[in-house]
Amino acid sequence: MPLESIRSLVTEDLQSTDQFIISQLDSHIPLVKQMIEYILTCGGKRIRPMVLLLSARALAHRGQKHIELAAVIELIHTATLLHDDVVDSSTLRRGHKTAHTIWGNEASVLVGDFLYSRAFQVVVDHRHQAILDIFAKATHYIAEGEILQLVNCNNPDTPEEFYFEVIQRKTAKLFEIAAQLGALLASEAEREITALRDYGLHLGLAYQLIDDVLDYSQSAEETGKNVGQDISEGKTTLPLIHAMRKSKGADLELLRNAIKTGSSQHLQDILGIIESTDAIKYTADAARHHAQQAKRALAPIVASPYRQALEALSDFVVERTY
Repeated sequence: MPLESIRSLVTEDLQSTDQFIISQLDSHIPLVKQMIEYILTCGGKRIRPMVLLLSARALAHRGQKHIELAAVIELIHTATLLHDDVVDSSTLRRGHKTAHTIWGNEASVLVGDFLYSRAFQVVVDHRHQAILDIFAKATHYIAEGEILQLVNCNNPDTPEEFYFEVIQRKTAKLFEIAAQLGALLASEAEREITALRDYGLHLGLAYQLIDDVLDYSQSAEETGKNVGQDISEGKTTLPLIHAMRKSKGADLELLRNAIKTGSSQHLQDILGIIESTDAIKYTADAARHHAQQAKRALAPIVASPYRQALEALSDFVVERTY
């Protein structure tokens, strides 16, 4: 099932989510309006809010609360992107210039903070203690993931276990709470809430693993970001960890030096080593494993077009090229 078919099930919900986001971000400060307009028009796949909307619908949720929480998920995601791009000095995001290259680091960090604060205002307005607890813990957990990644930059001795801890925190957690909150709105059955929470976790892990594959296997035109960006940022992702494990001599030394210096000077040689060690296949296989785990987690959820769409989303996540 292609992404458009999955999205079509919740088209109206997604449109309402976008409208709600716009209504929440109204500001009399011109810089805030300019930046937010730019960020929103740069698009994005809206996978995370889609996970929340589909999860709520899979358990027959009625009402509008899922719209507001889907908006919160997207606001938090967008805030983390603004902050990430500053930390990573990224110049390209979704095929467009990053906000900080246009308005500067200070403006990007502060507008990211603005998005975070609006997200929490919406959550507080819900007056639902369990939802507030989940958000508070999750944002703390995500921030810790970003810090862990930062302090581990340029470290060629990064273990695979550490890599998985970072991606669980900085990427998978938001997917996890998106699915969990969608369930929590619609059900009080612990079995269903846990099932969707586990689905979101494994979906998020698969998503990040494929992101790390695409960094070395697709062009900037296809992915919307620079090829080899991870190595130029000193990030030791799974393709590199596996390639170093399988390399010796000059090849191993080249990879280690590239990570230590954050240099993509020898990018073509690095891509060759990654290809020759089957590092792309190894990482993609790990992504497929987690996508299967995500599907299996949905077993307690009653069959419906929405559950089918959640299953299809786990296929899309590993098959995508952007």
